[in-house]
Amino acid sequence: MNPAAALEVEGVGKRYGALQALREISFAVSRGETVAILGPNGAGKTTLLSIVAGILEPSEGGVAHKQGEVGWAPQHAALYSKLSVAENLTLFARLAHVEDPHAAVERMLDQTGLRERAGDLVGQLSGGNRQRVNIAIGLLSDPPLLALDEPSASLDPAQRERLWSFVAERAASGTAVLFSTHNASEAQRHADRVLVLDQGTLRFDGSPGELMSRFGDADLERSLVRFLEGDAT
Repeated sequence: MNPAAALEVEGVGKRYGALQALREISFAVSRGETVAILGPNGAGKTTLLSIVAGILEPSEGGVAHKQGEVGWAPQHAALYSKLSVAENLTLFARLAHVEDPHAAVERMLDQTGLRERAGDLVGQLSGGNRQRVNIAIGLLSDPPLLALDEPSASLDPAQRERLWSFVAERAASGTAVLFSTHNASEAQRHADRVLVLDQGTLRFDGSPGELMSRFGDADLERSLVRFLEGDAT
């Protein structure tokens, strides 16, 4: 594995019976790089992220990263609504065998801005704050790679800005970030690279600027729609 890479995906495919959900997906993510996965519904974004996180096994190919070094934040978090924020973090830190659970929880309460919510029951939190707890859980072990599935889907504009500011800080410190989104403008603003999936196939791997330059457009969403409609290859 390239020492500069936090993740290498090589020839990954995934089948569900006769359905081929992913076909020969290959890419790498460097340390400190932020990469967005774009594509229409059913393109295979969540399947790919789940394989990267170790939740699913690929049918073909493989994923290279150090075992246990992926922080996984699914779109729908399995949080315990009758436990407080701090209790949830402590529980998941112990389940992940974090060396010092108390120190990890204290660090994440500060880094995610959840300190003032530490004693609140998760079931009483807003969707945005629940998502912050979800991401904090993914970061408890301070992993070199963070995989986020639609991380801003339930957030209001102020919460989204707070989220991406936090993600940028993590990337600046060397954490690789791989996230899926339906929001192309979000990818344009915050991603170094975009991966475009369509019907389980990786059709584009490059910077947002490279995709937009194909159409002479400064808007990634318009360029993405035209690309997927076959205006250019």
